[in-house]
Amino acid sequence: MELGVRLNRLQLQNPILVASGTFGYAREMTAFVDFAQLGGIIPKTVTPQPRPGNPPPRTVETASGMLNSIGLDNDGFDQFVAEKLPYLTGLGTAIIVNIAAKTNDDFRRMAGVLAKCPGVAAIELNISCPNVSGGVDFGTNPKLAAEVVAAVRETCEIPVIAKLTPNVTSVVPIAQAVADAGADAVSLINTFQGMAVDWKRRRPVLGNVLGGLSGPAIKPLALRIVWQVSKAVNIPIIGVGGIQSIDDVMEFFLVGATAIQVGTANFYNPSLANQLVDELPAA
Repeated sequence: MELGVRLNRLQLQNPILVASGTFGYAREMTAFVDFAQLGGIIPKTVTPQPRPGNPPPRTVETASGMLNSIGLDNDGFDQFVAEKLPYLTGLGTAIIVNIAAKTNDDFRRMAGVLAKCPGVAAIELNISCPNVSGGVDFGTNPKLAAEVVAAVRETCEIPVIAKLTPNVTSVVPIAQAVADAGADAVSLINTFQGMAVDWKRRRPVLGNVLGGLSGPAIKPLALRIVWQVSKAVNIPIIGVGGIQSIDDVMEFFLVGATAIQVGTANFYNPSLANQLVDELPAA
């Protein structure tokens, strides 16, 4: 059965990807995953300069989900390109590099370098992280979101995906703005901003107070947003949010997604993405 899908200029061998921030830089998953079987890998977000991330605790389990406040902890773009990217591009599947920055110039610079790196299939713009000061501002404003996409498209010819935040009144205007600016696809959705409290100690659980909620708890909300955007905006959608079974995958396809990303489930079932690829032909 032919499982390949096309997201405008991005061709994937199948529609099952793994989400940024849940799969490390892939090397950590070697014992559990057949990388070449996946539709694509989106490694952990990289920023122009190294970031120490937010203070601990950074994660907490919640009812049917998880709150995280990692804060884009990473070693910086230059080290990623020199040390992580060569390994990733040798794994036999599409590598979609997720980048975040606080200025259009930084987005443009990173995209320009990545466009010249052999093996990079696409760029995913993280303009939606709820745990980093400055980053979420792009994703909540249609004009600013479009400017980021336009800046990147001016610099590079490889496909561009915009990962959008659900922490707005409506995602539709932002999806339309990035589509008009030239995005090849949108990833829907990033995490919902939330909070956990230890009432006995009378303080928040997370060191950064607020975090991003992911996991099965957000799936109905993610489905709703994918459906709304698919009805209003002519752009391919990658569905993200609470996927842990082939039934979840098919639900996202039914409401308008062309591909999906497995996120939080990678933490407790790192082989899930491979399992979903195997189950697709019978679904």
